[in-house]
Parts: sequence; structure tokens; C-alpha cells
Amino acid sequence: MTTDGTDHTTRTEILVEALPYIRRFMGATVVVKYGGHAMTDPALARQFADDIVLMQSVGMHPVVVHGGGPQISALMERLGMEPEFRDGLRVTDADSLDVARMVLVGKINRDIVSTINVHGPLAVGLSGEDAGLITATARNPALGFVGDVDTVNPAILERLLFEDLIPVVSTIGSDLEGQAYNINADTVAGAIAEAMGAEKVVYLTDVEGLLRDVDDPASLITRTTAKELQALVDDGTLHGGMIPKVAACVHAVQHGVGSAHVVDGRVPHVLLLELLTDAGVGTMIVEDGE
Repeated sequence: MTTDGTDHTTRTEILVEALPYIRRFMGATVVVKYGGHAMTDPALARQFADDIVLMQSVGMHPVVVHGGGPQISALMERLGMEPEFRDGLRVTDADSLDVARMVLVGKINRDIVSTINVHGPLAVGLSGEDAGLITATARNPALGFVGDVDTVNPAILERLLFEDLIPVVSTIGSDLEGQAYNINADTVAGAIAEAMGAEKVVYLTDVEGLLRDVDDPASLITRTTAKELQALVDDGTLHGGMIPKVAACVHAVQHGVGSAHVVDGRVPHVLLLELLTDAGVGTMIVEDGE
């Protein structure tokens, strides 16, 4: 028996269970959208970094994409600015955009990079503005500098992965005139996964996965197809804050990404549990018929 109460046999079984998944996903690109409680809890943040480094150490190519909506709102309030939302989207004027860039690029991105780099010189931070990674267009003039992804040029990410580095991407993009836009991180993660032909895109959330009934954890959908998932949106079963994630998942698997996953970022080492165990712990979405 080990000091944490796990016997040696159990530890060995865990390692053996992980082995075929490690071999299967060796060399595969996995895009991870990092957000929610996992990003604000220091212990979970360290465990997330551990998971990303372990994935890289066994031959996967993780790409981290992060948002930071609550942190942006918190700084705006500290500066005496009142956040405004329309249909769940932040109205972003020039001042709000400056705050978003400061928080996403200057604070959150740096924090993630430094936490990963405790394990060695592995992570490199960048935004969608760097090397033309994300070309954006305005979503709606009424929303100001809120953007949609127009194109993704993955060249800079591919170069970093070739050098065995871990890209950490903040979701600010720019148009062809150099105007910056704040873009939904769920959308960016899906678009990057598609552009890179990723094996998987994984969304960390503050729920167990996709639930048929938000009040019943037992209604977790463990595996579904893009078509089935779209039907659950159309009939109102899935709604609210899950819609951007669902739309990104559906689009990703319909455009070449092997599978999309929605997992509970509050669970310690949730990435390893989802990717390297038989049961998994969240919702897995695949293309119709797979």
C-alpha cells in the first residue's frame, strides 16, 4: 500500500490501461480549450500543467487555447468600467478591448506559460495576432470589437510543435488592417483544431459534460454524434452557455477533427482521465456514423 492509500497493483493497472492510448495518440495533435474553475483554482491549474506536460512527454502534441471572460470583467470593474452584454456576448469598445488584451495576453497567458514551464522550457505564449495566426472579422457592429474567426494560419503552431514546444494561445485576432478583436475561445479552439487536422479538441468546463437535464448529473451523455448533438440543440435540450461549445464541437468533427470532448475541469487530472482511460469521464462527440 502506498502513502496515498493506492496499492501497487492498482497503480500498475492504471499504467497498463493507459499504454494503448499513449501508443495510439503518439504524434497526434490535441487542442485543449482551458477555462472555467480549472483556470482560477491554483491547485487545478498546477494539475492542468502537469497533464499537458505529461501528454507532451509521451509523444502527443498539445495546443492550449484559453479565454478569460470573468477575469476581464473583474478588471473592468476594478477600473470603474461596467461590463455590458448582449445575447451573452460582451460589448467591446476600444477601452474594453484594451482591457481584454491586457488580461488575456499580458496576464492569463503569462500565468499559464509560467506554470507549464515549471517542468522545463516547454511552453510558448502567443495570441491570434502573432504571425497571422487568426484573421478576424467583426461579428456585429453593435458589439464593437467582438470578432469571428475568418481564417486560421497554423504555420506558427506547426513550427512550435516541430520544436517540441507547447503553444499557449490567447484569443485575440486581427483583421487585414491590423484592427484587433476579442473572439470567443470555444470558437477559436475548434477553428484551430480544424486547421491543424487535430486528432482531438477538448473543452474544459464547470459541468460534468453535456447533460440531457442540467439538474441531473446522471443524465450525462457519454458519447454522441454531431447529428444527434445538433438535434438536442434544436429541440432545446441543450441551451444557454453550452451552445458555443456544442457548435464548435459539431463543426470541428464535421471538418476533419477526430473527436471533440467536453469534460469537467474541476476534476483533478481530468485530461488524463478522459484521454488515457477506458471509461473516460466526460462527453465524446464523433462524426455521424463513427
